[in-house]
Amino acid sequence: MNILAIESSCDETAVAIVRDGREVLCDCIASQVALHREYGGVVPEIASRKHIEAIYGLADQALEQTGLQRSDIDAVAVTYAPGLIGAVLVGVNFAKAAALALGKPLIPVHHIRGHIAANYIAYPELQPPFLCLVVSGGHTMIVHVKDYTEMEILGGTLDDAAGESFDKVGRVLGMPYPGGAALDKLSQQGDETKYDLPRSKPGENPYNMSFSGLKTAALNLIHHAEQVGEQLDIPSLCASFSAAVSDTLTPRVERAIRETGCKKVAVAGGVAANSRIRRDILAAAEKLGATVYLPPLSLCGDNAAMIGAQAYYEYLAGNTAGMELNAYATKSILGEKI
Repeated sequence: MNILAIESSCDETAVAIVRDGREVLCDCIASQVALHREYGGVVPEIASRKHIEAIYGLADQALEQTGLQRSDIDAVAVTYAPGLIGAVLVGVNFAKAAALALGKPLIPVHHIRGHIAANYIAYPELQPPFLCLVVSGGHTMIVHVKDYTEMEILGGTLDDAAGESFDKVGRVLGMPYPGGAALDKLSQQGDETKYDLPRSKPGENPYNMSFSGLKTAALNLIHHAEQVGEQLDIPSLCASFSAAVSDTLTPRVERAIRETGCKKVAVAGGVAANSRIRRDILAAAEKLGATVYLPPLSLCGDNAAMIGAQAYYEYLAGNTAGMELNAYATKSILGEKI
């Protein structure tokens, strides 16, 4: 089954063709990172306009790269939530038009389900059930993937996402957008014990977490140093911040492994590229006899291949939509019936 997949939830316009949920025939991406870097972050209106400019050409490019004809496409999939509403609307409207013109099924895909499915591309042998630590710019949660479309959220952030915190601290330190990637690179030259930063304590749900206090503590430290003329050890601050984030995530993953008995752990989302988090999750899982599935860096960020991968299983589960499909800025990964 050849699925034409569309992703436009933030600042990457992407079109892919994925066969049977596992084989990526092509994954075409038009990145806006350089454009938004000038503003220190994504400008929603600009992102939406750039998606409109890029999406049609990317779809033609995908067909050209694969040598497929439009008649070879069996379904059209699209990210319908969550994301910047204007940006998501561009992808949804294009996908609806494409499905209508081709006379093919339309498959709505939750963006975070797509991130989880990136592991199906990287690891063809991976099958549910497994645990997945989702760490992205807007979401941080631990998900028990019981089946391809049946999931349970064990816990998540009560406020800021880990990725948003990385990017905000990186921006205040003067790093180019996206700040998280630059912060990770610099952290590898620092001493993680130099700055004492807080770790959130488990509340009523031991899997829940918080990053707002950590982010505020780091920002206060930076601003105080500026006010008194103190020279900060930037690499060590980055290392200390990365360690604090990882020390918040890793124990909760360990607990999930013990309590669910699940010996397969995947990591998904843009922050899955963070070197400290990858290292700590690998070490924790090895200690507990669990196998870790870490997607390659190319599949950590937003892409359409992951949407096409999850779409295949949504289609098998009967989760298709008609022309009434709408875009949503926020929506649970558990998702209501479309």
